[in-house]
Amino acid sequence: MTVPGRRSSAFTRLLRHGFTDPSGAERHLAGPQLAAVRSNPVLLDALGATADPDLALLGLVRLAEAQPDEEQRRMLLDTLLSGKPFRDRLLGVLGASEALADHLARHPGDWQALVTYEASDLHPGVEEFERGLAHATDPVTLRVAYRRCLLSIAARDVCGTTDVAETAAELADLATATLRAAVAIARAAAPEDAALCRLAVIAMGKCGGHELNYVSDVDVIFVAAAVDGAEEGKALQAATRIASHMMRICSETTVEGTIWPVDANLRPEGRNGPLVRTMASHLAYYQRWAKTWEFQALLKARPVAGDPELGEEYIETLAPLVWQAAERDNFVPDVQKMRRRVVDSIPQAELERELKLGPGGLRDVEFAVQLLQLVHGRGDASLRSGSTLEALNALAAGGYVGRADAAQLDEAYRFLRAMEHRIQLYRLRRTHLVPEDEADLRRLGRSLGLRTEPVTELNKAWRKHSSAVRRLHEKLFYRPLLDAVAQLAPGETRLSTDAARERLVALGYNDPSAALRHLEALASGVSRKAAIQRTLLPVLLGWFADSADPDAGLLGFRKVSDALGKTPWYLRLLRDEGAAAENLARVLSAGRLAPDLLMRAPEAVALLGDERGLEPRGRVQLEQEVLAAVGRADGAEMAVAAARGVRRRELFRTAAADLIRSYGTEEHPAEADPGALVDRVGSAVSDLTAATLAGTLRAVVQQGWGAELPTRFTVIGMGRFGGHELGYGSDADVIFVHEPREGVDEHEAAKAANAVVSEMRRLLEIPSQDPPLLIDTDLRPEGKNGPLVRTLKSYEAYYRRWSHVWESQALLRAEPVAGDEDLGRRFMDMIATLRYPAEGLGDDAVREIRRLKARMESERLPRGADPNLHAKLGRGGLSDVEWTVQLLQLRHGWAEPGLRTTRTREALAAARSAGLLSTEDAAVLDEAWVLATRVRNAVMLVRGRAGDTFPSDGRELAAVGRYLGYGAGLVGDLLDDYRRITRRARGVVEELFYGG
Repeated sequence: MTVPGRRSSAFTRLLRHGFTDPSGAERHLAGPQLAAVRSNPVLLDALGATADPDLALLGLVRLAEAQPDEEQRRMLLDTLLSGKPFRDRLLGVLGASEALADHLARHPGDWQALVTYEASDLHPGVEEFERGLAHATDPVTLRVAYRRCLLSIAARDVCGTTDVAETAAELADLATATLRAAVAIARAAAPEDAALCRLAVIAMGKCGGHELNYVSDVDVIFVAAAVDGAEEGKALQAATRIASHMMRICSETTVEGTIWPVDANLRPEGRNGPLVRTMASHLAYYQRWAKTWEFQALLKARPVAGDPELGEEYIETLAPLVWQAAERDNFVPDVQKMRRRVVDSIPQAELERELKLGPGGLRDVEFAVQLLQLVHGRGDASLRSGSTLEALNALAAGGYVGRADAAQLDEAYRFLRAMEHRIQLYRLRRTHLVPEDEADLRRLGRSLGLRTEPVTELNKAWRKHSSAVRRLHEKLFYRPLLDAVAQLAPGETRLSTDAARERLVALGYNDPSAALRHLEALASGVSRKAAIQRTLLPVLLGWFADSADPDAGLLGFRKVSDALGKTPWYLRLLRDEGAAAENLARVLSAGRLAPDLLMRAPEAVALLGDERGLEPRGRVQLEQEVLAAVGRADGAEMAVAAARGVRRRELFRTAAADLIRSYGTEEHPAEADPGALVDRVGSAVSDLTAATLAGTLRAVVQQGWGAELPTRFTVIGMGRFGGHELGYGSDADVIFVHEPREGVDEHEAAKAANAVVSEMRRLLEIPSQDPPLLIDTDLRPEGKNGPLVRTLKSYEAYYRRWSHVWESQALLRAEPVAGDEDLGRRFMDMIATLRYPAEGLGDDAVREIRRLKARMESERLPRGADPNLHAKLGRGGLSDVEWTVQLLQLRHGWAEPGLRTTRTREALAAARSAGLLSTEDAAVLDEAWVLATRVRNAVMLVRGRAGDTFPSDGRELAAVGRYLGYGAGLVGDLLDDYRRITRRARGVVEELFYGG
């Protein structure tokens, strides 16, 4: 009788060792089969180290019970206790695989196959497995011998002697030996057929790639040839009979179960095609009829059985076709669609448990790797491995995949394959579904070394790796650069001097010799950086060529690459992140402004790879950053330099977004609405200018007065600045207002205010390589003859007594942009009646505005300028449209609230809504204003300096045309369209502004 306390102690001990059924374990240990070893503590420790101690103990009892006599049982148990390697291997297998425990119970002597211990660097290959199968002469004995070999593979796997890749390779080698044995049995059964033909078995899929599962279909293709003197038709029939018999030997179920199905459905025409073909028939099919996925499948093809010379000939013959597959039309999209179809075919109930085919599963890794291999392997033979992990390592070594990404994918793939192996090993059934039963999950987790909370830890690790695979699959598999590389002609994927020179000339590079020097500097050598450049450059050359100045694009790319050459993220960004490479190519080849900005702030290239990188930042956000930078700076000049740094980066962001949306890329199609582009640029540059002035003002005050200026001070934006319509080359029209603080002498306040203005202008005029930020104060009262800054009261007195109509017109676009917000609001309140005079303008005022406009047209147009092509002062240009709109605002703003805006296009739309002009006339003026504004922006982007007329240089003019949507050779159309659009606008101006 068992003492209760002792029984409790046994229970506790068994639970501590991982048993979930202590009562059952006690019964097994108390049985006669284990009488000789039950009291040995080594046994319990070894059982506790297995994936499932209950399953391992049950299997051991069954094995001991199956021994033919007592002597054999004693030998088993003595060996078990005396040798730790054998003990760990046997119990490890019994605790992980119910199916292999069944095999040992049916063949009780096979445990001796686990006695031999291989060191960690000694693993069997095909020859060793062939020796293990040598005595198998029929399907039944072949199955028994196969399972015996499988025992040793599983033992090495569960004990950690082999890693998951080595286990998969051993399984593929065992499959190879088994196929050879099956072929030998089939040939021996039909010697007359064997005498007629040569037959080669080509392994495909995981067997071909040396990465087989425990239970998997073994995909094969058969190729045959007639022996000398035999008729080809009869030889093919004979080969087909041998192949069919070989398939049955492996696939059919016997009393010993099955080995695995041999699947020949990857052959040409699949199930509808002949099982066996000649070499010529295979070649003809792949040359004429094969689909994209069939070449992807051939990537893993490997001769494994039958006639070795014929098998090698098959691989050598078809390999060139495999590495040309990426040149097929729509190759990359076809592969991507095929992957999506696989996911869509998974039953919804199984989607989250599907380890192989589901999102974040094994197939995601394999498809991404295979796609990269097929695209880049055309020119790089190091990528042509059938093994997923070897290929992934080669892709990382060649710079096609980031090392961190490759390491993460490698780790995730190994973990998911290990899960798949252990799930299949349990019952040796073909499945890729993660089990739902708690006991199964516990055994699975423990088999992977997760012992504290096996189920929780397993789910956590599985989700982590699955999530990483899903993210990296999306990043690599849908990488825009892939499709572009795939579309390159043969030989263009790797740069060579002769091929590069010919291609450069064909692409329109004016100076191929200089371009070749750039290519050599960027891509020569064996460094990882050079390897990545060799991948990028063939595609970039094409993108540069799709511009008005390919040479400038390549030169800019070299400069950026030299500046960022030691920055690890730069080339990785271009290779991996969205459309960053294409975006950079468009920006660098579109003119001087954006590349010049980028040279001064090369780290801004990171904006091109960020989904939100092309979105402009708002004024509040910009001002906060500028003021923070100013606050950290040592002195006013350093503070303004810091503000310029923010401005430089943000100007690049705006210019890059403008260029990319104007040209369009695969990820960012061209903006269909030119007005939206103009509005976006105008707002972004105006906000940036306001933030820069706010920072400059803060720097001046900090240096001269500390925390507070003795007078309140505000900056009012005028003209295009106040209208949120600044272009890249616009000056900032402003006026300055101040108001002495309480108790401060007016003279002292005025002195401080004038000092602030002078210092702001000095700081902003310090020579710099950045685009200048010039502030223009000519719209102040009395113009150039008036004081630079006035008090609010002085402005009020002046406007009340001396104001001219042109000053009311100028104030239409006044808006506070920096400084004291309350003072700015009060200034706006004070000028409200000037901007929108009650009852509108009198006839005299209207005549005065018309006179001023006519005078400006005759006096301010530069000498020699074509009045039909001057974007600002020419016929139907900016001035025509703006003066017309402003006259409508002055006359009707008092009655129409919609007209009370500083923005030209908003005011024009409001005037149309109010019936002050027709919809057609409004559209004509809007189109002309938008086009003229875009011309000015284009000139600045292309030339790097402001201008109001089209460039005279042919290449610069072509670049302006490209920005405006006119392809190569269509510059004449651009000029004709500009003349037509502005001529129509001038007609509307004559009617509305001059009264017909």
